[in-house]
Amino acid sequence: MSDAACEPGPEPGFAALLACHPELSLGADGLSFEQVTLAAIADALGTPCWVYSSGALLSRLAAFTGAIRDAELDGAVHFAMKANANRAVLATLGRAGCGIDIVSGGELMAARAAGIAAGRIVFAGVGKQADEIRLALAEGILQFNVESPAELAMIAGIAAAMGRRAPVALRVNPDVDAGTHDKISTGRLGDKFGISAAEIPALYAHMAALPAIAPAGLAVHIGSQITGLAGYRAAYARLAELTRGLEGQGLSVPRLDCGGGLGIAYRAEPVPSPAEYAAMVRATLGPLRKPLLFEPGRWLSGPAGVLLASVILEKQEGAHRFVILDAAMNDLVRPSMYGAWHGIVPLARSQHAAPLSPADLVGPVCESSDRFAARRPMPALAAGDRVAFLDAGAYGSVMSSTYNGRPLAAEAMVKGDAWAVVRARQSYQAVWADERLPGWLDPDLPG
Repeated sequence: MSDAACEPGPEPGFAALLACHPELSLGADGLSFEQVTLAAIADALGTPCWVYSSGALLSRLAAFTGAIRDAELDGAVHFAMKANANRAVLATLGRAGCGIDIVSGGELMAARAAGIAAGRIVFAGVGKQADEIRLALAEGILQFNVESPAELAMIAGIAAAMGRRAPVALRVNPDVDAGTHDKISTGRLGDKFGISAAEIPALYAHMAALPAIAPAGLAVHIGSQITGLAGYRAAYARLAELTRGLEGQGLSVPRLDCGGGLGIAYRAEPVPSPAEYAAMVRATLGPLRKPLLFEPGRWLSGPAGVLLASVILEKQEGAHRFVILDAAMNDLVRPSMYGAWHGIVPLARSQHAAPLSPADLVGPVCESSDRFAARRPMPALAAGDRVAFLDAGAYGSVMSSTYNGRPLAAEAMVKGDAWAVVRARQSYQAVWADERLPGWLDPDLPG
């Protein structure tokens, strides 16, 4: 599978977008995910709702792992579950041999509940708390990616108190600009992530002398939605240089964590394929002959998910056309937060060949930032018509909120011609179910 096969374009048409998503097809009954008509799911669950494709998850995992294998690299894949934490997604990937990359104790427990073995879990993040560290040590995770000397000291102290040795890799900040959005760049000096390369040799030697620490190697991560290989190449060259230097001092570097961040074709634009990425890894890190860890998130789950929404109404203000949807920024926040672009396609077949005119697609939330697209070419859309947001399987439902008292949307998964609910729509009552009234307020009020 190669996203580079998609046709580029600043405003790609519906056909070009669907060409990048082999699990999506347009038939007589409209848009289908695998062999399930999306309108049937919307009929049953209502909208907005998320739909994930088991086939897309597994085919993308196979493509990524196959590229690593074909490049003759000793590599293991760990899905970055911050991209999508639904247990059905985690279990689908886990049963296919994928490990998990986590950034919190809550993610650790969710991964374990999805059947992921602790020995296939990597714990990253700059702010691991003491109770999370104790939990991870008790579970027996594969490694911690440590991001500061203070964090190393905290883990060493907790591990010693528990009578454990904590497996630790030091995360290098290579001072590399990945060329992605400023808010998802993580490998530059001044970003909060990692330890400067200049500090690594002394800190690694110190770590190796700590009795409660088992040095696991080095890690690096430079950002998300990376659409070129130059940043990776520079970061991995720095990682190789540091590894050789440490081994020259007689220190053991058991493995290297390459991070994630490989971008996807939101606009049907060319992006590096897993094969191109793996070839670059082989050229930069292959000569070291180390076991490697890879942590893709968006690349695995992004194209494997869609968000379904219905049209509430169209509003015309002079020459300006608004299409108001029942999905909002509380469901899919990326366009509001990052100015992110998502393909939006109608579910009805007839609307794929209808005349187009510019429209702003917006949600009902009381914020001007609740806008998914501006001046997007769209067919005429009547109340009740439905659309699908593409590439919504990463940083979609996992970033949802109940802003404006809007319950979390339902989630479903398709496999072949079958589908199942994998998260029920939240009820209105559940939005405030954990709230409590203090005793000085009216005791007759419910809750």
